[in-house]
Amino acid sequence: MNQVGQSVLLWRKSSYSDGMGGECVELAALPGRVLVRDSKDSEGPVFALTLPEARRLLRSICEG
Repeated sequence: MNQVGQSVLLWRKSSYSDGMGGECVELAALPGRVLVRDSKDSEGPVFALTLPEARRLLRSICEG
């Protein structure tokens, strides 16, 4: 887990992660934001999305 200010982030890994090096992401929630990072690089970059942006991204992924 990482911290942002006084908040401890609870990162959740994709249920599609198989532990065998698959391409997976982790998500963490903040008020009004969703953080996204590469599960294989927990110290790497983190993308912060607003809730509408996160919804659009997920909708776009699901629609292919």
